[in-house]
Amino acid sequence: MDETKYVLEVRNVRKYFPGVKALDDVSLKIRPGTVHAVMGENGAGKSTLMKCIYGIYKPDVGEIYIDGEKKEIKNPRDAMDNGISMIHQELHPIRPQTVSENVFLGQIPYKKRVGIRFVDYKELNERTKKIFDDLNIQMNPKEKLTNMSTSYCQLIEIARAISFGAKIIIMDEPTSSLTETETEILFRIVNQLKERYVSIIYISHKIDEILRISDDVSIMRDGRLVGMWPASELTTDIIVSKMVGREMTERFPKKNHTPGTETFLKVENFSSTNKYSFQDVNFEVKKGEIFGIGGLVGSQRSELIEALFGLRPVESGKVFIGEKELTIAEPRDAISNGMALLTEDRRKTGIIGSMSITDNIMAVSQNVDKKKYTDYGFISNEKRNAAAKKYVDAFNIKTPTLKTKIESLSGGNQQKVLLGRWMLTEPDILILDEPTRGIDVGAKYEIYELMEDMAKRGKCVIMISSEMPELMGMSDRIMVMCEGHVSGFLKGSEATDEKIMYLASTYKKGNEDNG
Repeated sequence: MDETKYVLEVRNVRKYFPGVKALDDVSLKIRPGTVHAVMGENGAGKSTLMKCIYGIYKPDVGEIYIDGEKKEIKNPRDAMDNGISMIHQELHPIRPQTVSENVFLGQIPYKKRVGIRFVDYKELNERTKKIFDDLNIQMNPKEKLTNMSTSYCQLIEIARAISFGAKIIIMDEPTSSLTETETEILFRIVNQLKERYVSIIYISHKIDEILRISDDVSIMRDGRLVGMWPASELTTDIIVSKMVGREMTERFPKKNHTPGTETFLKVENFSSTNKYSFQDVNFEVKKGEIFGIGGLVGSQRSELIEALFGLRPVESGKVFIGEKELTIAEPRDAISNGMALLTEDRRKTGIIGSMSITDNIMAVSQNVDKKKYTDYGFISNEKRNAAAKKYVDAFNIKTPTLKTKIESLSGGNQQKVLLGRWMLTEPDILILDEPTRGIDVGAKYEIYELMEDMAKRGKCVIMISSEMPELMGMSDRIMVMCEGHVSGFLKGSEATDEKIMYLASTYKKGNEDNG
């Protein structure tokens, strides 16, 4: 066999963590100038395999070959020196620095004056602008990342990977925070890279993306490779079946709940202190209703619900639960009134990475009701662990022990831990911001079942989602926002992609009827 026909080969890799066999004899072959998708449920081993290739983890067994030559990749610098770059699922931008400083992190150009080195900002900004021009990205290289959205940070990560001139680029959920327009830009970039004979290892849970952009597809399950196929031979049903090891006939649970006629949550004339954010928002949610919020990036959906939860200041407006008007100055006020908020960015505003599963699940409840988890005035680890285990079992969270640090779990299992944290507070209003972003089809279904169960018990569920099928498939009603304003309401049964996109891109005063 001609070993050089593969730009990258992973042979018989195994990786162990305490109590877990994360990778079990996995082999992978990547052809030059192709997009090779790696798929599987959360916890299947995809990210662990990529971290072995990129030098973050050292395989316990196995070998890595680049262009037919065996390589020992001890760290990410070794990987980059061997032409491998990686865009991580969880972004880590250095926000106080500029766009160009982030793009060329680790390769900043310098110049000397009177024997002293200075950053050559002129060259730095010119090189960054050239990359952005090639990628058709409109962004100021001199701007700081302090207030930039997740989607812009994702584009910067892509530009950084390209700046290294890599021949293999690993993209771990690269479109999870991108709009449709930004996704099209990424796909155009990927095709340009293929023309230059660059190989892309592409991890995504979005099956339609995989079928559209991939040449080859490898599917993993429980740390093992199920197999590799040409993308042209696969369908959505085949991929799902091979990922989960069973047939999944329905994407969404059957609706067994019926929204009540009684308004439970009411928001009146809600306006941000920032005139460019949400303004004059009005909506109400019924008992037992799943209330969807749609809109494009920049529509201020997240900013709205964060303000509702006390995370952002408001200029004016009222919030009612039933007939009671609330004063929500901080999250503690929202929690004490039965609200829970699963935020959009689990890494930035959700998990406490260096702490255990138990600590993460207990982070809210233990502070709200300290006496419930003490014995004779002392914290009871037995009570804390019992409470945490209830949701580890209920949500089928894959973890060796309750003491395991949450940062070592897959993204989907981290998300389930955060859901457990909020369900422990027994909320009446569960607010979910992009709850299934970066989550596999099996874990998505479990989250949908939780939403359905909450609604069936008469609770309010508010869900922000950028995925049209999810928004339409789960919502009883959908509020669409455009540039900080409510542009209209749609009944879930009557919603279509076209209607949602029209409202998301067009605001006309007078369309704000609750529907």
